[in-house]
Amino acid sequence: MEVKIGVQHAPREIVLESDQSAEDVESAVAEALSGKAQLLSLVDEHGRKVLVPAARLAYVEIGEQTVRKVGFSTL
Repeated sequence: MEVKIGVQHAPREIVLESDQSAEDVESAVAEALSGKAQLLSLVDEHGRKVLVPAARLAYVEIGEQTVRKVGFSTL
């Protein structure tokens, strides 16, 4: 699933592909925004951890799983 994270005072957003479910990402964002966690912590599909300070979150966009096509075919 694609997750886009906007960070205050940063010109670009963070985009990552995650194997976490939409519910898991949403609960992590909710914990960060409610003050239960100081950092938003997500894991991408390669196992790398992305940490964003909760105080600097501008927005989080949770997208649908995209299927990438490989190879050549006719449409």
